[in-house]
Amino acid sequence: MTRVAFALSVIALFAACSTPKSISSPVPSATAWAVVNGHEISKDDVEKAYRRAAPDGQQPSEEEIYTAKLNLLSEMIVQELLIEKAAELKVELPAAELDKAYEEAKKNITPVQFEEELKKRNLTASDMREDLRRNLLAQKVVDHEVTTKAAVTDQEVKDFFETNKAQFNRDEDAVRIAQIVVTPVRENQQTNRTGNDAASPQEANAKAQMIMQRLKSGAPFGDTAADFSEDAESAQRGGDLGFVPMSALMKAPAPLRDAVLKSNPGTVQLVSGNGAYTIVLIVAKDKKGQKDLSMPEVKDGISSMLKQRKETLFRAAFLSNLRNEATVVNVLAKQLVAAQGKPLPAGGAAKD
Repeated sequence: MTRVAFALSVIALFAACSTPKSISSPVPSATAWAVVNGHEISKDDVEKAYRRAAPDGQQPSEEEIYTAKLNLLSEMIVQELLIEKAAELKVELPAAELDKAYEEAKKNITPVQFEEELKKRNLTASDMREDLRRNLLAQKVVDHEVTTKAAVTDQEVKDFFETNKAQFNRDEDAVRIAQIVVTPVRENQQTNRTGNDAASPQEANAKAQMIMQRLKSGAPFGDTAADFSEDAESAQRGGDLGFVPMSALMKAPAPLRDAVLKSNPGTVQLVSGNGAYTIVLIVAKDKKGQKDLSMPEVKDGISSMLKQRKETLFRAAFLSNLRNEATVVNVLAKQLVAAQGKPLPAGGAAKD
């Protein structure tokens, strides 16, 4: 996957609060794939998003392509609601901030390579810039409505430490890690909050690359895990596995074990095997012995974990609230249901 591919990817976005709206439901135009509070998201909008995110060298089936487009459309619906919220809250994106982000996205690719990549994906520089603007503006709403309000007090940190003091007396060195799991088979249950689940080696590869692009673009690891990980237990905790003792880590498959041992805290590694993928974040490394709150790494670690938990819950609640109070028509989903899950004809609508 090229650098520009991640720069052109769609960032997973989450919810903010919304005031009730009374929007009529006009008949969607022939090019609409969704209508959000009266505003249309066109087929072309989704096609561009798909071309931005599509991994190089893959030849997915028509069913896999439409599954990916349907997932992208769901994200774009939430993004549209967040951008509406930005206008309501008077949250703005300064031009200088957009310019800086735009140049940052291109810094590791030459101008010639950049133009070639855009041409290959049938996109323009304006397409990239507009996508980036919408992503950054929506993320500002999330920060305004969720991130800044999920505060953790010193008393909460102290209470957690006292309740879980045994966890901070280690018999051996340990590594705190978080994971995002992607498998090439359909799971028996919904494992994450978006319902996104790869069902083939090709889908798994494309999904893993998409997730890495999101993380490189600045998407929080915990939110991404909650949205996309196919491990039901850890996905609910934002992928957090807590501190894993060194003895347990040594029993892990060699590629995963080596990726963790050779990486510094804060780094993310993609590990593959047998068609499955594990994206692992090394959160912290800790030595054996008794720890206490006088140690900055202990206090900061607890505070970070509690804040992540609050943000995950708060964001999920905002997302539900945002969708509940909106008038949304997913035209593409209706068409696919009418076609009984078959790929749509060239015109983009199911035949009667």
